[in-house]
Amino acid sequence: MDLYTISKFFVFECYKITKSFPIEEKLGMISQIRRAALSVHLNISEGASRKPDQERKRYYEIARGSVIEIDAALDLAKELEYLNNLELNKLGDSMVRSFKILTSLIDRK
Repeated sequence: MDLYTISKFFVFECYKITKSFPIEEKLGMISQIRRAALSVHLNISEGASRKPDQERKRYYEIARGSVIEIDAALDLAKELEYLNNLELNKLGDSMVRSFKILTSLIDRK
């Protein structure tokens, strides 16, 4: 599976998992996680269209930063008991895969 497909799945999973968050998080954690997930996918897409390696690398770095942001937010959500381990499995797999692929693309440029 390619990075574009993995990151798209990652966005869907972030949207799906945040549907179960308390309504009071709508303008907080839900919005932040969803924006960051969308940022991952859109920066991967835009980075792939850039010719200069340095420019492409910068978009991939921004996408990777958003993956880390989501990881931290989900860690808090778990501590707040908005999620359980079972809910995080699919999302966690796509998050790790996205991070690893982005890191390899950044390191080789």
